[in-house]
Amino acid sequence: MEYSLNSRNGNYRKIEKYDAETTDQLSNHYKSIITLLGEDVNREGLVKTPLRVAKAMQFLLQGYEMNPEEILKSAMFNEDYRQMVVVKEIELFSMCEHHMLPFIGKAHVAYIPNGRITGLSKIARVVEAFSRRLQVQERLTTQIKDCIQDTLQPLGVAVVIEAQHLCMQMRGVQKQHSVTTTSDFTGAFNRVATREEFLKIIGSTLH
Repeated sequence: MEYSLNSRNGNYRKIEKYDAETTDQLSNHYKSIITLLGEDVNREGLVKTPLRVAKAMQFLLQGYEMNPEEILKSAMFNEDYRQMVVVKEIELFSMCEHHMLPFIGKAHVAYIPNGRITGLSKIARVVEAFSRRLQVQERLTTQIKDCIQDTLQPLGVAVVIEAQHLCMQMRGVQKQHSVTTTSDFTGAFNRVATREEFLKIIGSTLH
């Protein structure tokens, strides 16, 4: 699946490429779902909705097509730097696997290199690769940490994620302003002083 938006002479041209068979099957399923929910799938406003949703879901869940380890390796360099590297406030959008409703938030990621570093944008891409899947926030946090630890073999990794879950806001308990925070640490970040330094760096952005 590819998706891009190009601008030419002030006009926008959207280019979308999706697997035709997957899109067709998803579209047929969404036609059935809309009908079962009591709507007329043939009325004007809904005629193209199954196709749009089929494409939207493939876009939202494109993380299954991404290899986070290869993302890190694509820009991995030898560097004798052993201080903390922090990439904070990485926007993330994911889908709760229990209700298939979005949860939206930000990730703060740090690692202490042990002879190897990676491009800063690759950290954000790893977050993207894991978040664009059916997820729970707890697993997402650990997957990001494990990927960086296993691939770069740093002295330690720290990940904190804060997110608001629409499954709590739109249904169920319906608490509109709740924020869920998860964290996971390895190596040097298990030491209190190192972890506190990281939390101080990101502290001004935490809820």
